[in-house]
Amino acid sequence: MTCHEFLRGVTAYIRKHYKKSRMERLVEHPEERLTCSAIIYSRLQRQIWMIGDCLCLLDGQLLENPKPEEAVYAAKRAKYAKQLLANGTTVDELRTHDTARDYILPDIVDSTKRQNVTFSVIDGFPIPEQHVPVITLDFQPHEIVFATDGYPFLRPTLAESEQLLAEQKENDPLNINTFIASKAFMTGQDSFDDRTYIRFKV
Repeated sequence: MTCHEFLRGVTAYIRKHYKKSRMERLVEHPEERLTCSAIIYSRLQRQIWMIGDCLCLLDGQLLENPKPEEAVYAAKRAKYAKQLLANGTTVDELRTHDTARDYILPDIVDSTKRQNVTFSVIDGFPIPEQHVPVITLDFQPHEIVFATDGYPFLRPTLAESEQLLAEQKENDPLNINTFIASKAFMTGQDSFDDRTYIRFKV
């Protein structure tokens, strides 16, 4: 199928899981929708499709599709976390209860009002194709890595990516200095976000 066909099909598939009585509320409250991101390689089309905030290395070149305001909210959280630390809050306290994330949660919820308007996600509502990057490959050999954004520094091997993740956790567990994110490494967690990694050649 084409990217257009996929977007229509996956939207219809998710949408059928919503009760009709809920649809009006879901229009007003996008934060309650079933929502995910996806990155797909179409072997037939020789294309990469990026729906939502996902990561790709194409022959070593990083391709991203971040939410438009993610960096702004992450910077706002980092600034507030530094203020908390300066006023006596400890790193361990923030890793137990990230009050700096609480500080930006209203912004994050507000940003959902713009999903499938200014950025793309899969949520059972029409996906604006202008916000779905489509990368068409030539017929030369290519090495591709797909990953979720739980990897702050994506590298050509899983081992390298995991090593850099571990170093980030050790050196900047709140994600407010060397890598700025909207979440911290919470106590007992190996990462600050979900992570999936796949590498393949075409």
